[in-house]
Amino acid sequence: MGEHFPPSAWRDRVMNKVVGVLTAGGDSPGLNAAIRGLTKAAQGVFNMHIIGFRDGFRGLMENRAEPLDRGKTSGLLTVGGTILGTSREKPQAVTVGGKALDMTSAMVDNYRKHNLDVLVCMGGGGTQRSALHLAKQGLNVITLPKTIDNDIPNTDVSFGFDTALSIATEAIDRLHSTAHSHHRIVVVEVMGHRVGWLALGAGVAGGADVILIPEIPYNVERVASAIRFRSREGKSFSIVCVAEGALSDDDGQQLEEARLRKKKTACEIEKKLVSEEISQIKTRVEQGTYTLAKRLEEMTGLESRVTILGHLQRGGTPSARDRLLATQLGTACAELIAQERYGVMVAARGAGYEPIPLGEVVGERKSVPLEHPWIRSARHVGTCLGD
Repeated sequence: MGEHFPPSAWRDRVMNKVVGVLTAGGDSPGLNAAIRGLTKAAQGVFNMHIIGFRDGFRGLMENRAEPLDRGKTSGLLTVGGTILGTSREKPQAVTVGGKALDMTSAMVDNYRKHNLDVLVCMGGGGTQRSALHLAKQGLNVITLPKTIDNDIPNTDVSFGFDTALSIATEAIDRLHSTAHSHHRIVVVEVMGHRVGWLALGAGVAGGADVILIPEIPYNVERVASAIRFRSREGKSFSIVCVAEGALSDDDGQQLEEARLRKKKTACEIEKKLVSEEISQIKTRVEQGTYTLAKRLEEMTGLESRVTILGHLQRGGTPSARDRLLATQLGTACAELIAQERYGVMVAARGAGYEPIPLGEVVGERKSVPLEHPWIRSARHVGTCLGD
């Protein structure tokens, strides 16, 4: 659990630290609240200097820096997006002149030019990996867990998830009326990368009749059977909530077999062929929502429609819960900087926070456990999970 503010006896030694901050990866509700929380605490309590870098790691490479103060961050609590901008560039792969180049050394140089004591990186799994890479170059880094997907390990939750969950739930709420009016199957695709937290949570909260997530490969006949059963019971419509990475059992098996073949072979030619096969399967999965809707229409005799929520889930005003979480983690980050606790992610833990070494975060993904209470609840209320 995080410690409290440092005692006044050694407050002087944390004063005047220079803190760099950037936001990387996809935008997410709560980023501005986190920037605000960090800046206000770092300056108001510890008298630190804050420098923001525009557009993620690309801005660090190009030295696009600007000072941040409490005036610039005033009023940000309710604002979506990020005032610093973002990009998906990584230190080892920045697009320059149409080529992906390793620009780590340029980022290290700019870190040192600004005499930074620490660089704060707010982002998802890719950002955690990039931050660890910079830490291995000798830089002091701290990260904050940001993603609507909720797939960052060793934190109870990431900020951005609650807002996206609320938006997806409201969308399902609204789709109920049109599905009921037209006696249709409405297949709504929810984001989530390769995990099912958003689809599962929104599906349960929104009363979806079918929920399909990557952790449970689905059988389309079982889905169709569940919808036909609803029709026999007098229910003239069905809502199918599907995560963008959901796999049919056939695709799931083929993907797993292909990955195993690629892992076992030492032949580069065969590895290339298997990689192409994996890419084809993934492309098929990406187009799977429309294919699923068409097959369900054919198998049930009910008209089907597809709604893909897409980036709608990442926009707008952050929820109260995300504002609170982002503020808490931002101010906790300032405390950890004062304590010189570097090379960690500020994880949400219970009602508090905990610094987690980046090595325990990178390379892992927080998937939905098959015995998670949300899954049990879905099954108990009769929701079909496709298995």
